[in-house]
Amino acid sequence: MDGTVVDCRVKGNFRLKGIRSTNPVAVGDHVKFDVRSDGTAYIVEILERKNYIVRKASNLSKQSHILAANLDRCFLIVTINHPATATTFIDRFLAAAEAYRVPVTLVFNKTDLYNEAENEELEYLTALYSSIGYQCLHTSTTDGKGIEDLKDAMTGKVSLLAGNSGVGKSSLVNAIAPEIAARVGEISKTHDTGMHTTTYTEMFEFMPGSYIVDTPGVKGFGTFDMETEEISHYFVEFFELSKDCRYSNCTHTHEPGCAVLEALEKGELAPSRYQSYLSMLEDKDEGKYRAAE
Repeated sequence: MDGTVVDCRVKGNFRLKGIRSTNPVAVGDHVKFDVRSDGTAYIVEILERKNYIVRKASNLSKQSHILAANLDRCFLIVTINHPATATTFIDRFLAAAEAYRVPVTLVFNKTDLYNEAENEELEYLTALYSSIGYQCLHTSTTDGKGIEDLKDAMTGKVSLLAGNSGVGKSSLVNAIAPEIAARVGEISKTHDTGMHTTTYTEMFEFMPGSYIVDTPGVKGFGTFDMETEEISHYFVEFFELSKDCRYSNCTHTHEPGCAVLEALEKGELAPSRYQSYLSMLEDKDEGKYRAAE
């Protein structure tokens, strides 16, 4: 890598096997390309990905859109209020990330705005997701809380920032790397959408060897490439509990001897997580894709 930028095209018949995607080449991909005698360059091969993460393609219910590939970590930005991020959305995102082998850190943002009840919700959700094994950070760009912790967690990594629109993702980018935020703002003005600060995914280097992949606001996650019987595998605590289920093909909905239902009855499993799981089971027809808002 010598830092040279090469503008490449993708051949019309270039597709990835097994993935119904609107963008066969994604941000973060490592590729091989050929430069023709006229100077035109064509991507001829996508090297094997260590992971990737997808969302539903806009207006194309049968296709996915690959947000990014070869990620070291995804930082999901969520808010207790202003606006409220639904736990259904959080759980769907986490399940999708587990399916595609992307580690996730939850970043609870705008902590300076929360009242007493919202702070109690913040502590509850932090305890819940921490107990499952997800790192949780608390941040505020207003008072600077957690910004250095977030920056440290991103150092030396290819990090994707994702979240619903309005959760303060762009403000966090500005706090971490103002020069990148300025570039994102200029790009947004060029596209003149007026909808989101970020209108498409792009990767920026904010420190040597440290990259931010900035994404548009995401509204929901479907169950792409997941079979019904696999969904519980992507709920980490369900997968552990299921080893004690009476039946190996237990769906955790009605079967006798189900360890997941037993844990739910005993209060050892968060009801919100179980409801998210049920919503994803119902979602296989892709008709109920959008997360609750």
